[in-house]
Amino acid sequence: MSDEVWKRDEIESPCIKICVIHPDSRLCTGCLRSIDEIAAWSRLSPEARRALMAELPARKAQLTRRRGGRAGRREG
Repeated sequence: MSDEVWKRDEIESPCIKICVIHPDSRLCTGCLRSIDEIAAWSRLSPEARRALMAELPARKAQLTRRRGGRAGRREG
């Protein structure tokens, strides 16, 4: 069996194995992709993966912290 299959020039997944979907943004808090993007990742072209990877850092702002306890009751 050839090792060529392991030498493919593909963009790696942004998955960091923290798979929790944020309730408001509906994005994974680990990789910042939507469930649909995660499901489609293996079928995307390298160009589509690169484009999606370029968008991910800007999505971090969509994840708002949920605050509870005294900090959550403070008037802002």
